[in-house]
Amino acid sequence: MAASSWHWVDPSIGWQRAHDVLCPGGWMALLGHVVVRRPGEPEVYAETADLHERFCPGNPDWGHPPLENDVRTTDEGWGLVDDPGESFGPTIVRWYPTVQWFDGDGFADLLRSTSLYRRLDRDVREPLLDAIAERIRTRMGDRAPRRYLSVLRVGQRAE
Repeated sequence: MAASSWHWVDPSIGWQRAHDVLCPGGWMALLGHVVVRRPGEPEVYAETADLHERFCPGNPDWGHPPLENDVRTTDEGWGLVDDPGESFGPTIVRWYPTVQWFDGDGFADLLRSTSLYRRLDRDVREPLLDAIAERIRTRMGDRAPRRYLSVLRVGQRAE
């Protein structure tokens, strides 16, 4: 089982190693999570794009999360990681949508814990997150969704 970590494994050795440690007939499971959005739903990144650009201009990582239905098109195989070839049989894919609701301060705290924001210098990050929290309070009624689409991909070890 790899939960939100398989992308860190060197594909030139990872699949073979996973195959070798599993008993014949054993199962490999990859669990991943993607932040997504739905059309027409208030979306924090759309509401705060000007703030992101003001506090940290030109950052290529800013942008909208993908649409949920676009992410679901990766409903075959192992998704965005390298294919294991003949090491594993066909995959079983299951999707699990969830949504968390945050007030402005809670959303800023969530962002504070993510690598995208942790990489920023504190003198940039904190004013940006304060401005995001204020924007959520004033433009979004102090209620912002964070929608996730989790995917479980399972395949049985080939003999």
